[in-house]
Amino acid sequence: MSPTLKAAFWMMGVLASFISMALGGRELSTELSTFEILFFRSLIGLAVIMALLSRSGWRQIQTEMLGLHVVRNCAHYAGQCGWFYGIGILSLAQVFALEFTTPIWIAILAPVLLKERLTGTRIAAIAIGFAGALIILRPGMVPIDTATVAVLMAAAGFAMSHTITKKLSATDTPLCILFYMTVVQLPLGLVPSLFDWVTPSLAHIPWLVIICVAGLTAHFCMIRAFLHADAIVVVPMDFLRLPLVAVIGLVVYGEALDVWVFVGASVIFAGTFLNILKDKRRL
Repeated sequence: MSPTLKAAFWMMGVLASFISMALGGRELSTELSTFEILFFRSLIGLAVIMALLSRSGWRQIQTEMLGLHVVRNCAHYAGQCGWFYGIGILSLAQVFALEFTTPIWIAILAPVLLKERLTGTRIAAIAIGFAGALIILRPGMVPIDTATVAVLMAAAGFAMSHTITKKLSATDTPLCILFYMTVVQLPLGLVPSLFDWVTPSLAHIPWLVIICVAGLTAHFCMIRAFLHADAIVVVPMDFLRLPLVAVIGLVVYGEALDVWVFVGASVIFAGTFLNILKDKRRL
């Protein structure tokens, strides 16, 4: 099997994982708060990570970057709050389309956090990406609600998390990063969830497990995909999330297909791909 086909195989796992998380979030959002969903995701995730560490060794959780782990996971937690909140209100396609602005936010944050050079190409990619976001939002024509703003801020939170992860991965193992993700985010989810606590029923448990497992497999499959192919190959595959989730939203929830969501997402993708293509040529 060629490296490209191997990357495609792992990206199928990524697509399935993200869509499963979206469906789980939608099903639970009517009865459980976003904070409670994230608390149980961290709780189940911590159990899984501890089981893996018991086999591979606990020494790898030693880190000299504890403060950076805390900052990363506060940003990631804020991103998840916005994402799951949006999943419960907006169409699935709109959430995924707005989430595609994450690489654009990374292009903004990388020069600040990683001291990377802000090139003309990156500036153009940022401008194109935000033009795509404006096409989706259509300010002045369509009211912009709190859920839309929450998903955009979620993309910014994910971007900060991804940017810091790039720095952490130079010294810490993936399991170390995942361990501190669950440890830091567990109390962040628990405290606010206590103010609106609903004890999960047996019907909730499968969806909570799906959200947790899918969150872990999405990261794992994405890492494996990048091992077999460059971003210039992997990122276009990730874009398939949008049409797939749009069809699922139509069939399962009766969500209308909005052409402007697809047009705007395509423009965002063009800006992202321009940045990747230029970086590839520079290498």
